[in-house]
Amino acid sequence: MATNRSRRLRKKLCVDEFQELGFELQLSYPEGTDDAAVEAFFADLVVDAIEGNGMALIGGEEFAVICSGKRGSVTEEQRAIVDAWLKTRKELSSFEISPLLDVWYPDNAIAQA
Repeated sequence: MATNRSRRLRKKLCVDEFQELGFELQLSYPEGTDDAAVEAFFADLVVDAIEGNGMALIGGEEFAVICSGKRGSVTEEQRAIVDAWLKTRKELSSFEISPLLDVWYPDNAIAQA
């Protein structure tokens, strides 16, 4: 595709100055955790840590992508809030949060402002 794109097309494609950042979240539960406990933890995660901070979650109980709840990017501060929230919870055996990445094109580098 051409690299000389109009502003309207760059916005539509979410590239260049319209790039949207988010992060990946991988969750691991202790062996033998029942489904009800996982569902309760996940509901708390979505309501308290994600939606409560203006973000949205795409995915499931073990792997998800976190992005802004509106058009735009997640900030490093929002990522840190989720990290801190997860560190206070005892329901997980481990979790991993990726650095900020382009949520539309994960292989693309993050554009510098």
